[in-house]
Amino acid sequence: MPNAHAPSALPRQLRAEAVSLTFSGVRALKSVSLSLERGKVLGLIGPNGAGKTTMVNVLSGFNTPGEGQVLLDDLPLQGLGADRFRRIGVARTFQGGRLFRNLSVQDNLEAAGVGLGMSRRDAGAEARRILHWLGLAHLASMPASALPYTDERRVGIARAVVGGPAFLLLDEPAAGMNDHEASDLRATIAQLVENIGCGVLLIEHNVRLVLSICSHIVVMDAGEVIVQGDPDAIRGSERVRHAYMGTADGGGAALPAPTTEEACA
Repeated sequence: MPNAHAPSALPRQLRAEAVSLTFSGVRALKSVSLSLERGKVLGLIGPNGAGKTTMVNVLSGFNTPGEGQVLLDDLPLQGLGADRFRRIGVARTFQGGRLFRNLSVQDNLEAAGVGLGMSRRDAGAEARRILHWLGLAHLASMPASALPYTDERRVGIARAVVGGPAFLLLDEPAAGMNDHEASDLRATIAQLVENIGCGVLLIEHNVRLVLSICSHIVVMDAGEVIVQGDPDAIRGSERVRHAYMGTADGGGAALPAPTTEEACA
């Protein structure tokens, strides 16, 4: 999907270097480092309370780290707000959707385009193009408040794609989806990477989905990175099993292997 509004020279890498963050005396992030490259899908997994969403908030400008830094290529982003992050190519979705519920689906995407500096006409054309490309055109006139939960997730992704971001941070996009819907989401993520060349950070509790599409996976627990590596390394890690199931001796159930469909996709 060509995008006339994407910057001509997109950054190649978004990274966090030794990021720490404390809330009310509780350290939510502890010296976390990770790197997201354009054209790649990076997985970020971990049990509830691991710090995954806090990390996304830091990478998208909603929280400022107390220690460490976030960089776009070699440009430090310290002190920039979320709106500035979005304008320089870092887009995200939210667990709760956060659509403008009193606006139509089309208007939600148009609002994102206007916020990025497009004219209303160009924003409308961009919205229609994205909705058609993602198979959501039939939802264009529907009020966001009337969307089923899984469609709300899809529209949130469509809105984040407006403007052709260099990096797309997806926070629990498969929540509430059945296996078939999660498979469709996997195909959508692959399309995004192939067609607009963005880097995708996939934060998910659906570990099967993450293992099936990510070339590299970072595992967090209690605010810090405990393991990272390719899907095979993560699937075989005792530390990961212990984080999820509390089994330090390797006796817990293994993380799921990809289905035949996922392995061949």
